[in-house]
Order: sequence, then C-alpha cells, then structure tokens
Amino acid sequence: MIKSSDFLNASLLIVDDLQVNVQLLDRMLRGAGYLCITSTMNPGEVCELHRKNRYDLILLDLQMPGMDGFEVMEGLKEIETDGYLPVLVITAQPGHKLRALQAGAKDFVSKPFELAEVLARVHNMLEVRLLQKELHHYNDLLEQRVQERTADLQKSYMETIFTLTRAAEHKDEDTGAHVIRISFYSRELARVLGMDEEFVDQIFFASPMHDIGKIGIPDHVLLKPGDFTPAEWLVMREHPAMGAKILGNSKSPYLKLGAEIALNHHERWDGGGYPDGKRGEEIPLAARIMYICDIYDALRSKRPYKPAYDHLKTVDIITRGDGRTQPEHFDPLILAAFKQHHQSFRAIFETYSA
Repeated sequence: MIKSSDFLNASLLIVDDLQVNVQLLDRMLRGAGYLCITSTMNPGEVCELHRKNRYDLILLDLQMPGMDGFEVMEGLKEIETDGYLPVLVITAQPGHKLRALQAGAKDFVSKPFELAEVLARVHNMLEVRLLQKELHHYNDLLEQRVQERTADLQKSYMETIFTLTRAAEHKDEDTGAHVIRISFYSRELARVLGMDEEFVDQIFFASPMHDIGKIGIPDHVLLKPGDFTPAEWLVMREHPAMGAKILGNSKSPYLKLGAEIALNHHERWDGGGYPDGKRGEEIPLAARIMYICDIYDALRSKRPYKPAYDHLKTVDIITRGDGRTQPEHFDPLILAAFKQHHQSFRAIFETYSA
C-alpha cells in the first residue's frame, strides 16, 4: 500500500530552459511537501541523469533550444525498456499535447502554470508510477520464490538420482567412478553437438542412471567373472527394460530422460543392438550420446574378459573397429564429434578414475 511519505519522498526532475519556470515549479512542489527535487536547464543532461537516478517523475518542457522535449523522450525510451516513460510534459502549445502523448508522455501541464493543476497531475502520475514499482517488486519477489521452489525441486530430484545410483553401486563396485565419468562425457558431447543448456543439464544428471536396471539382475549373473552362457546373456539383456520400468512414470525431467537412456543405451545405429533392435534416429539422441560414452569408458576399464586399454587404443577401436565394436554402431555425427574432441574424454577419465 502506498503511504503519503512515499509520495513526498519520490524523486522528481524538472527540465526547462527558463530559470524562472524551474524556480516556479520547484517552489510549488516544495510548498506541497515534496522533498527530492532536482532540476536542469540543459536537456542534453536528462538521459544521463535519469540513467543514474531513475526518477519517479520527469517534468519536461517541450520547447527548448538544441534538443527539444520530443528528442529527450526518444532518448528516455532507450533507458525505460519496459515502455513506460515517467514524463509529464510542460507546454504552452495545444497542438503539442496530442503529439507528446503519442510520443510516450503520460500527461501534460499547460503554461502558464496553475498550482492546483500542477499538484493534481504530479500526484496522479506519481500514484501510477509508485504502483508500477510496487507491482515490479511483487513480480520480482514472486520470481524469486519460483526460483527457490524450482531449486528445491531440482535438489529433490538430484537426491533421488543419487540414491538410485548408490543402489547400483552397491551391486557393482566398479559403478561409482564409472557413473561420474559418464556424466561428464555425456555433458561434453552434448555441448559439442550444440544442444541447449537445458538438455546439457538433464543429460549430465540422467546419464548415471543408465544401468539402474542391473539392480534387478541376480548377483550370480551380474558379478560372474567369466563369459555368460546363452541363458545368462538373455537375463543380462533384460536390464535396459528393467531400468526404464524403475525410472518410468515420473514427472521429473531428469528421471524421464534417465528412463529413455536406460531403455535405449545398448541400441546401435546399424540396428544390431538390444533390447528392441532400433536403428538410426529411432534411437533417442540422449541414448545415442550415452552409447559412445559407455563404450569408451568400458574399453578404458578392466573387465573379466579384457584388460584396460589406453586412450589411443580405445579411440582406434571406436573409430576403426575391432570386430566387437565397429564405427557403424554409432551415430555418424556423434562419432565425428568424438573424433574431434576425444582428448576431453582422456582428461575426464584421468581426472575421475578411482
């Protein structure tokens, strides 16, 4: 609610090239109790003064030498980007009133001045201006509360994600450092591919959940040191669908993307992957990004069936193939991005190795 003190403490700027007019308006306003009054007889100073002080009201003469009031208002429009000019024009020309309103002024005072008219119009304009500032303050406060609530929700989503990831770590001791690296690989590729920041943020937090379905795989299969039997391999291939089921039906964009990645991160560009044999752009982009990141990290890591390969050998296998892994398994655009930026993968692996 606007108080009377708000009116009297409002900042006012008088702009007129005639000193007698400035003095008369200043005397009228101070006599009514207004406390914060500034004046200038140089119209060229107005915009810079307003930029520094953001006056609540500018009483602006239209007919001034060098730079008239209309030119001043054009300059003020560049400062007041919301389109509202707190300008009360002063004019003795009836024909200028409509033009001034069309130029952005909100009201006018006729010369010669009448005390009652000046005070009434100043009060009315200040009421609008102060209400506008109050509304802006309320909107800023509301925006702050929305941002705080959004941050709280995001924190809650992150806690859920990390809880699920820890559950996967409990099943497989190699998972911890792997999922951390996967986040950074995925974010790096998403940025290189020109994805927007929302997607980059989501894939960073969603990608660690790609193997969450392994929670449902029996330990004697998941932790088996040797090759899988055909029956065990069928069981192992169930983890993408299990992961999607665990993460599905959530309103969280992170969990939604996590479910999409979990289901599709073993699909191949050439259609030779699982569980559904999708090919090309049938595979969601996030899963295509995740697939090459997962392969890179698996090749760099020791497995029961292979030693850990160094960076150059890993890049060679991904880009040229070794029979088990072939270039046609990857989205060509993503593979090209990997070729150009593979050194960042090396840095991530070395930074976040256990």
